[in-house]
Amino acid sequence: MTALLATPATGRPLAAPGAPHTTGTAVVRARAAASAGTATAVAAATPLAAAPAWSTSPASPALAAAPLGRAAEAQGVALAARRAAARGIDFGRCPRAEQLTAPVTCGTVSVPLDYARPDGPKISLTVSRVRATGPKARRQGALVYNPGGPGASGMAFPSYASEEDFRRVAKVYDFVGYAPRGVGRSAPLSCQSPTAFVKAPTSSPPRPSAGFKKRMVARARAYARGCARRAGSALAHYTTLNNARDLDVLRAALGERRLTFMGASYGTYYGAVYATLFPGHVRRMVFDSVVNPDPWQIWYRNNLEQSLSFERRWRDWRAWVARHDGVYHLGTTAERVLASYEKARARLTREPAGPVGTAQLQHAFLRTGYNDAYWDPSARALAAYLRGDPTPLADLASPDPATAADEENGNAVYTAVECNDAPWPRTWATWDRDNTALARRAPFETWDNVAMNLPCAYWPLGHQRPVDIGIGTGLGTGPGRGTLPPVLLLSAERDAATPYAGAKELWRRLPGSSLVTERNAGTHGLWGGPNTCVNRHVDTYLLTGKTPGRSADCAARAEPEPRPKAAPLPDSGKRPAALPGTP
Repeated sequence: MTALLATPATGRPLAAPGAPHTTGTAVVRARAAASAGTATAVAAATPLAAAPAWSTSPASPALAAAPLGRAAEAQGVALAARRAAARGIDFGRCPRAEQLTAPVTCGTVSVPLDYARPDGPKISLTVSRVRATGPKARRQGALVYNPGGPGASGMAFPSYASEEDFRRVAKVYDFVGYAPRGVGRSAPLSCQSPTAFVKAPTSSPPRPSAGFKKRMVARARAYARGCARRAGSALAHYTTLNNARDLDVLRAALGERRLTFMGASYGTYYGAVYATLFPGHVRRMVFDSVVNPDPWQIWYRNNLEQSLSFERRWRDWRAWVARHDGVYHLGTTAERVLASYEKARARLTREPAGPVGTAQLQHAFLRTGYNDAYWDPSARALAAYLRGDPTPLADLASPDPATAADEENGNAVYTAVECNDAPWPRTWATWDRDNTALARRAPFETWDNVAMNLPCAYWPLGHQRPVDIGIGTGLGTGPGRGTLPPVLLLSAERDAATPYAGAKELWRRLPGSSLVTERNAGTHGLWGGPNTCVNRHVDTYLLTGKTPGRSADCAARAEPEPRPKAAPLPDSGKRPAALPGTP
């Protein structure tokens, strides 16, 4: 999927640019210069006309969902948590590589590579923290944050404690971020050289030829082989289940009897896995921009639904541009705006604009589906390019060599987790059939999403069966047995990266949970954005534990307005510069 990442809307990325969704995605939530906040992916996507034609091979998600873990792994988690609680975390000055300054401090926590072998190889996860700013007597513990991905780091999260939108919560909570296994300096995973990963310009045709598809398959095979060659036997241990287990060890290392957690985008999925494994270890949880946790959806069908939802959000952007034709002159209808975009695509096909080819164009404009903050700069860049000035488009879409290593790392973790997590179709014929049909309805993102995830068709390892979240799963039987307290779910109705149907599915699976919906909005990642209604519900829950009943609605944020030409660009990071498998 395109990356499932989201970060507090503060104008600075909370996560390194990573792979497409959730998962891929989530990606980076930006507050951009004006107050176009962030939210989750497009609203309830139109369901596919029919279920994709999966084979009933061993790769079929029709298999029963995974049990909560073998006894050996459950015992390994308990042992690792006890050891972490005794050892704690030695926080000190952050390494220069983290680019974090006081009062943020950093440390590490050791976790088993394989929880079935807790005395075997260990990996160190990097952790960051800033202490609660209020009186010690009012401190409620640590608030741990994950921005999604898979493949995103939350190390920058503590630096948000000084932002106005987070100060009330920061007075009573330590803000804690960390880099999950494989990410950043936490036993980093790599599948190819960063230079190859951000190669540009590259192509992204809306109707790929047979030759293009053949090259896409070859690149996907090579990428999967690269993951196996570079990671070796460790590759099998990059999974959502292990991310959830790591989170429990981190909880213990922080000295917390129960966990207070904020997960965004993909972070909502492994937070939900944690709640299923360790319900008695949960204090409070906020799930912002919710991934559909249905085992049948993880991850192949979630990607199909995501492509459909991005098509809807793409129409939203084009309609907005058409309403402001007096500013952009790209067309007075959504169809004419699309024609302007296709004109730019055709021109770049003939002659790339430096490092910007059709793939870079596509990836840049995909951000309009993640965050309203991209609407104006994207329209201005397109208009300028069609008038003969490529500079704004180059600023918007060119890959940044300085972030190449982070992007490649994020994509490697994304691929490993999603491919290990669940069954995927193992034949190209299935992918081609399903996505050829889907592209007739959703041409904007479908084939790029295929390129992003196609390594899973040729993954050299077996796969797990997805955890059956909540209902009928033996909730409370693991090492954190107990009753799950109420949790708070946030979702934007028109979210493209994590369609609204996913929030309703998790809401159904977690009895006692509360769903806050931002109606008629589509920015990915709600907390800390401009919607005061949403922020009020989050603050109330984190500060008091009270939810707004079974559900609550918040009116949409104000629609973005065209800005002066001098307005700065929002933070980038929703997608990598080039996808594995994209020629």
